[in-house]
Amino acid sequence: MRWNWQQPDWPEFTWDESRLVRAEERFLLRGGQFLGTVRHLAAEDRDQVIVEAMSSEAVTTSEIEGELLDRHSVQSSIRRQLGLAGDRRRIQPAEQGISEMMVDLFRRHARPLDQRSLFDWHSMAMKGRADLSDIGRYRTHAEPMQVVSGTIHKPVIHFEAPPSGRVAEEMRRFLAWFNETNAKGSAPLPALTRAGIAHLYFESIHPFEDGNGRIGRAIAEKALAQGLGQPSLTALAMTMLAHQREYYDSLEAANKRNEVTHWLAWFAGIALEAQQRTLAQVEFVLDKAKLLDRLRDDLNPRQLAALLRMLQEGPGGFKGGLSAGNYAKIAKTSAATATRDLADMVARGALTRSGERKHTRYHLPIPLRPTPRVTVDADGRIVETKTRGH
Repeated sequence: MRWNWQQPDWPEFTWDESRLVRAEERFLLRGGQFLGTVRHLAAEDRDQVIVEAMSSEAVTTSEIEGELLDRHSVQSSIRRQLGLAGDRRRIQPAEQGISEMMVDLFRRHARPLDQRSLFDWHSMAMKGRADLSDIGRYRTHAEPMQVVSGTIHKPVIHFEAPPSGRVAEEMRRFLAWFNETNAKGSAPLPALTRAGIAHLYFESIHPFEDGNGRIGRAIAEKALAQGLGQPSLTALAMTMLAHQREYYDSLEAANKRNEVTHWLAWFAGIALEAQQRTLAQVEFVLDKAKLLDRLRDDLNPRQLAALLRMLQEGPGGFKGGLSAGNYAKIAKTSAATATRDLADMVARGALTRSGERKHTRYHLPIPLRPTPRVTVDADGRIVETKTRGH
C-alpha cells in the first residue's frame, strides 16, 4: 500500500473549493458573533469563559489519546498561568504540561509557527513522561512510525509515517506552507480549509515519538484563530472526542491520497459544530452567573458549596444527578440536614428534583442546550441533525 506521502503529488493537496464556500462563510460569521459576545461580558465572566474553554480542550484532547486528566487541576493550573485567583492544589505534571500548552496557544495564536514552538509544545505535552527518548525534538528511532491496532500477533496498520530521517525536511516544508497560507501570507487559504489541511498534513508526517494528536489539534486551533484574527476558543477536541470513531476513520481514509475534499468537508462540519458547543458554554456561564446572583444571599454555606460544586461540572451538573448522600459528603453534614437543605433548594429554584425515595436525584435548573450534529453534504449545504444525548 502507498501512503499519501509516498505518492508523486505529495504534498500538493487538491480539493473542491465550491463544496466549502458556505461552511467558510458560516464559520467567519459565527466566529465574529461569538467574539462580539465575549467582548461584552463582564471581566469575571469573560475570564471564566476563557478558562472553561481552554480546560475543556486540554482535558478532551488528552482523553482522545486515552489519557484521563483531572479537570479541576487543569482549570487551577490555567487560572494561575493567566494570573487569576485560584486554589492552591498540587498540580500533577500531565495536567500542568497540557495547561501550559493551551495557554501558550491562546497567548501566541497570531505568531508564525516555527520549530521552536513545536518543540516547546511537545515538552509541555509530554511533561512527566520518562518512557520517551525524544522529548522536545523530532523522533529519531529507526523503526517505522505506525498507527496500529489489533493484537501483537495480528496487527492492523492504519497508517505508516515517513521514516525519521525524512522528518526534519518534511517539517521544514510543512512550516513554510503553514506560514505562507496565513491570511497575511503569500498564498492565503480560507480558515477551515487551512486548518483541516494543516491537521492532516502534520498528522501524515507524525514527527514526534508521541503526542502528535494533541499537537496536531493545537495546530488546527491555531489556524482557526488566525483565520478569525482572535483566539477562537473553538471546542474542536471536545467535538472530535464526541465523534472519535469518525475522526479516526476520516483521518485514515485521507492518509491514502492527496485529494482531500472528503476530509475537508468532514473537518468543516466538526469545526462548525464545535463553534456551537463553544456558544453553549458561553450561555451556560451567563446562566450560571444569573443563578448565583439570584440565590447567593438566600442559600446557607452548605447549600452554596454544593451548588458551586455542581456548577463546576458544567451544564449537566453531576452525571446522573446529585443524590442526598453526595450532598451530605460535599456539605459535610448529616443525612437529615442534607434532606432539609435539598428540599429548601428545590423550593427556591436552586435545583430541580427527579425520582422518588432512594432514586431521588437533584439537577441544575439551567436548561441543557443539545448541540446538533453538523455535516457538509456533497453539494456544500450545511445540514444540522438533532441527536439524542449529543
